[in-house]
Amino acid sequence: MVYNGVLSTFPKEIRLFISTFVIILSIGFFTGLLFIKETDSTTPAGIEENYLGNEEDEEATVMKFKKGDREMLTIVHTHILSMSMIFFLLGGLVWLTRLPKKWKLFLTIEPFLSVVLTFGGIYLMWKGISWFKYVVIFSGILMTLTYTCSAALVLWQCARPSRK
Repeated sequence: MVYNGVLSTFPKEIRLFISTFVIILSIGFFTGLLFIKETDSTTPAGIEENYLGNEEDEEATVMKFKKGDREMLTIVHTHILSMSMIFFLLGGLVWLTRLPKKWKLFLTIEPFLSVVLTFGGIYLMWKGISWFKYVVIFSGILMTLTYTCSAALVLWQCARPSRK
């Protein structure tokens, strides 16, 4: 089955539909990153404080409490499910672009590993394995980079139809 580069051969209307979807998906994805920035969870200490609280820090300007069991399970559950769907849909579009198979494989498999490492890492850090905060940062950055590359690739190839 030939699928490499088929995205750019789709009719203009379908490419517009796909582009609109990827743009709206990206607004949602990057809004999530703004939320992370807003909660000061962009540093190892910030991640730890966000999930484990800061009750013992007398100089804290905003009091944060350790998340409860139900809250943590809800965070992990909803993020793993929703991020898996996001990367499944975007990955399906990546496989229709013109790109070497090894790059497509990386762009479509890596995000799933990052989702497990990021949200599994948050859970394990919350359970007391504090060094996982570094895994969370690394996997979160890698997930964001692969998302950005994949979305840009799909949008680029939707905007530039193949010349038959």
